[in-house]
Amino acid sequence: MKPTFDQLYTRLPDLLAPSMAKDHPNLPVVKEEGCYYYGADGKEYLDFTSGIAVANTGHRHPKVVEAIKEGVDQLMHGPSGVIMYDSILRVADRLQGILPGNLDCFFFANSGTEAIEGALKLAKYVTKRPYVVSFTGCFHGRSLGALGVSTSKSKYRKFLQPNGLTYQVPYADPKSCPEGEDPAVYCVDQLEKDVEMLFDHQVTPEEVACMIVEPVLGEGGYIIPPKEWLQKVRDICDQHGILLIFDEVQTGFGRTGEWFAAQTFGVIPDIMAIAKGIASGMPLSATVASKELMSQWPMGTHGTTFGGNPLACSAALATLEVIEEENLLQNTRTLGAYAVDRLKALREKHRVIGDIRGVGLMIGIEIVDPVTGDPDGAGMMRVLDLSLEKGVLFYLCGKHQEVIRMIPPLVVSQEEIDRGLAVFEEAVEEYEKSLAVRG
Repeated sequence: MKPTFDQLYTRLPDLLAPSMAKDHPNLPVVKEEGCYYYGADGKEYLDFTSGIAVANTGHRHPKVVEAIKEGVDQLMHGPSGVIMYDSILRVADRLQGILPGNLDCFFFANSGTEAIEGALKLAKYVTKRPYVVSFTGCFHGRSLGALGVSTSKSKYRKFLQPNGLTYQVPYADPKSCPEGEDPAVYCVDQLEKDVEMLFDHQVTPEEVACMIVEPVLGEGGYIIPPKEWLQKVRDICDQHGILLIFDEVQTGFGRTGEWFAAQTFGVIPDIMAIAKGIASGMPLSATVASKELMSQWPMGTHGTTFGGNPLACSAALATLEVIEEENLLQNTRTLGAYAVDRLKALREKHRVIGDIRGVGLMIGIEIVDPVTGDPDGAGMMRVLDLSLEKGVLFYLCGKHQEVIRMIPPLVVSQEEIDRGLAVFEEAVEEYEKSLAVRG
């Protein structure tokens, strides 16, 4: 007799590695639909995580489901190169129309980490330079190459000794700007000083293949840099013949209110890594560059067995159509601004709410100690748990795990935003009462 889901769930520690199974909150679910998960406990949960910024079109969008069903009647597996098929060519053609600048040639893979690996390999191969510069606080994945440029948390690198061919400079943090100064000017000045120190004392620019950056800091805390800072990163790369890589794994496909953050900030990289929202939950990613750059990366220098899977490409085509047909970019801009305004109003009422950072529907809510104003990771977890008990799922990020990620599907309605934020406020109020009792 087959075990039930409940029976298997109790055996979770025996079946899955802790590194896979010990995330938050391990909610047992039996179904997903639109902006909702349906729990094994019979409860409905409003999902403000989008499967960690994946389900931009909502869970199981009918058009995406239908595309997968139709695709499975034709092909289930490539491998591209050994055979060639319609969906991979169509999605490449469609992506050419929405990517910025001359980013028009693709190497498809399965995950964001793989897209990052491809981007780093492409940059090193083309430039024949050994070193990479990344930015402190950025997260680019957990494979050894990606881990070498990831610095959002030291625990991700513990005992793994990623290669030493990388250097870091600080990411822009407008919060660190002294009172009375312009954050954009301050962040640009700091960048210039940091890069000058790097090039004077640690590595010459002629040895640097690329700089890699998240245009919005993701796992590191949802920090939004001034656009002038990203423009200065672009200028520095141009000055020294360094390729610029944008990690748009989390920011892509409408999350910031444009197709890509590159368009939101008006900065075009040389190489882009895209994933997550590309195929509404099917495993697909891509390393993207110009045909001129890609033509210098010959056969055999990179490869994949499963990348560009036919069904995933079919789902991606449907995803792009949904985003366009349902005007989700505009919905993201409108409701993102609405949610940030609501949250800033809540901050005036609740001292445990710190900084509110948002671009589109990529919103960070900082939880702080109400007396000291210091990051409060334990308090953030309590607010997260209380919200879940009341039927809304948020996620976490930040160096001290003090930031709540609010990343609902882009199909979310104003009514759902209101419902989610009402629950969030209830959770904050309950947490604040517990602090008063303890005090």
